[in-house]
Amino acid sequence: MAVVITGSGLSIEKLVQVARQNENIKLHPDALTRIKACRTMLENKIKANEIMYGVNTGIGEFSEVVLNNDQMKEFQKYLIYNHAAGIGEPAPLEYVRGAMLARVNVHAHGNSGCRHDIAQTLVEMLNKGVTPYVCQKGSVGACGDLAPMAQIALLMMGEGKAYYQGELLDGRDALKKAGIPIPGLQARDGLAIINGSNLLTAMSAIFLYDANNWLKQAEIAAAMSLEALKANMKPYNVKIHEVRGFAGAVRSAKAIQKLIEGGDLIEEKMKCKIQDAYSMRSTPQVIGTAHDALAYARSQVEIELNGVGDNPIFFPDQNLQLSGANFQGTPVSLPMDMAGIAITMVSVMSERRMNRLNNSALNVGLPAFLTKGAGMFSGLMLSQYTADMLIVEQRILSAPACIQSIPAAADQEDFVSMGMNTAIKNFQILDNAYGILGIEFMAAAQALDFRDYKFGKGVAKAKDVIRKYVKFLDEDRPLYPDHTRMKELVKSCEILHDVEKVVGSLD
Repeated sequence: MAVVITGSGLSIEKLVQVARQNENIKLHPDALTRIKACRTMLENKIKANEIMYGVNTGIGEFSEVVLNNDQMKEFQKYLIYNHAAGIGEPAPLEYVRGAMLARVNVHAHGNSGCRHDIAQTLVEMLNKGVTPYVCQKGSVGACGDLAPMAQIALLMMGEGKAYYQGELLDGRDALKKAGIPIPGLQARDGLAIINGSNLLTAMSAIFLYDANNWLKQAEIAAAMSLEALKANMKPYNVKIHEVRGFAGAVRSAKAIQKLIEGGDLIEEKMKCKIQDAYSMRSTPQVIGTAHDALAYARSQVEIELNGVGDNPIFFPDQNLQLSGANFQGTPVSLPMDMAGIAITMVSVMSERRMNRLNNSALNVGLPAFLTKGAGMFSGLMLSQYTADMLIVEQRILSAPACIQSIPAAADQEDFVSMGMNTAIKNFQILDNAYGILGIEFMAAAQALDFRDYKFGKGVAKAKDVIRKYVKFLDEDRPLYPDHTRMKELVKSCEILHDVEKVVGSLD
């Protein structure tokens, strides 16, 4: 069923439906009415020779230059040419589709002043699978994602390039094959497409969707390691976390309780230490903090997805146009820097549990490096090296981008969010996190195979899924295929989906 675009109610899940799962969209009739009413007001102001930024003036440092009527007609074309200035590899199609959807939702408010043909063309492109070729790098995350959004805008003139039915074609050919008319650009249209932080916001939405699934798997891996290490499970009593009051910690403790339910450990059928190390005892507090960070980031991203990120902004009911800075990406880039850091933090704790599984001084009777032939065999010794390398890279990437502003446009644009850097590096952090967690899963499954007691229902199911892809390490073998398979398994969420069928949702 098509996602109806109204200017509000666009959730992260709906964006993923459209961007990744190719769900169709439809502009609500009220949104179309608002867009047309705003355009009528803009055209009346043009006729009255009212000075409006980016309509009959230049932009940036040239905002004080007033354009005559002939120049105004050509200005939008040259604006898009000039701003289509990205570099390097193309962004994945789902990022671009997400940005297009986010931009349509901005236009649906009826405050952007573009023709309805522009919004409708974006809708048709999404529904018929025409996705512009967009260089991922080039945006500084203020004045909008100008460079990448300009490559989307090129299609409105039948220019640029686009993917259609698996082929990269000239923009004009892609639109023609899809049966989409070329709308052209008139006054204001070009700037109304590019002047918002839509690509970095769409990327952030997709990241948060995937990161939430990763955090739930981090809880599954933790539960496996805790059972293998005969952890004292009293610190997972929800009462401890409710009395402190952090929602994320309560959620995480409940999730881990579900995963170990039905096992000997939770039923206290074996002896445990009075108090375990922090990497075992404070998992709900740490993963819970990550949940809370992602929840805040989600709230900011969804505000941005449903707000008017544009400049200038038109208010048809009051016959008013105001120029400001609603293109500024900082409201998204700051919480998203924190979200990336949260994934790194949880990855560090994952590696610390993996270390305990390997270390015979800490692993409560398991063989050193989880191998039966210590000395002849090294077991999972080198798996930890790989995880450590990935974590160091995560730490480097976790330096916040939102404080890295470099002034541009002759100091007219002297503070920018650098939110695109945040969006790009967050996916690199998450890619490493898949590998780190895959290694903990592999080590935990190996450790559990040395134990002879009953495991929780969720833990047992997770181990069963892992064993479909990686066999018990009876004697040393090259581990890179196992590591890579485990990374892909975590990314696929197969462990998560199968475990949730057994224990219920971990959200």
